[in-house]
Amino acid sequence: MEGYEMAIRILGTGSYLPDRVVTNDELAEMMDTSDEWIRTRTGIGSRHVTEGETTSDMAVRAAEAALKNAGIDAGEIDLIIVGTFTGEQLMPNMASKVQAAIGANRAVGFDLSAACSGFLFSLNTAYCFMKAGIYQKALVIGAETLSKTVDWDDRSTCVLFGDGAGAAVVGLDEGTESLFIMGSDGSKGEVLSLDARPLKTPFSMNPKEVNPWMTMNGQEVFKFAVRKVPECIEELMKKAELSVEDVDWFILHQANVRIIESVSKRLGVDSSRFPVNLDHCGNTSAASIPILLDELNRSGRMKRGDRIVLSGFGGGLSWGATYLVW
Repeated sequence: MEGYEMAIRILGTGSYLPDRVVTNDELAEMMDTSDEWIRTRTGIGSRHVTEGETTSDMAVRAAEAALKNAGIDAGEIDLIIVGTFTGEQLMPNMASKVQAAIGANRAVGFDLSAACSGFLFSLNTAYCFMKAGIYQKALVIGAETLSKTVDWDDRSTCVLFGDGAGAAVVGLDEGTESLFIMGSDGSKGEVLSLDARPLKTPFSMNPKEVNPWMTMNGQEVFKFAVRKVPECIEELMKKAELSVEDVDWFILHQANVRIIESVSKRLGVDSSRFPVNLDHCGNTSAASIPILLDELNRSGRMKRGDRIVLSGFGGGLSWGATYLVW
């Protein structure tokens, strides 16, 4: 790709996972399932589940780790965006709680709700603010407490999800322009849904009873993901005037190993360039991409100059892909 623009530069990463690990064997003692059944269908072996830590607690821990990794003081942060749909409060938002906890006194903060695409959409939003010259440094977080959203008697959903948070300190740098694609299809939104507080007032004649648990049509979500993710990555590569062979790492939302393997095959890219951590984290929704980024960063597997494609997909239905240089 010719020319240089202002590009996303990830300055530091951080993550936090609760200490409590729930294995497939432990779930098998609670319901009709087995380690083999879960692993063969999802690739998941265990997940972390909070025993009291809130979404904002985990977000703060991940944010502090990212700031330390970046060597940046919280007072230098201009913008905080938290991708989540599982905050412990509607007000104040999670970004405001993070701001107060870490002492980012000059930052503005807000939450972004896009389910499993939440971190990616938040990162792209931060990039737009920075590229416009409005802010200089941002803290982008994905944090979820999914254990409170699933019915623990429903093996079709509860075995999939885990809790956790990941964060990235983001700035701008001269380099190959960062590019992104995002999309939504609200007409298919009900295949992955979670009701909010119902309307119950003296003025509502027929208050609706709501389901307190997440519901998912797994087959429809799977079909959507294996079609839309490679499609949007190919569109992004065309926009960047690159081939998939030019990309060092494809960091996908960690939903299901079968989805990741299918995307790898459809793109004709070796699976070694699709790192996976859902075997020990499960699906952590908006937290999955930044947690995986932090693991790769701290292990030294990713090197400065590596070409990275991030791709998130999930509730909404929503999807997207972002190209950046590490």
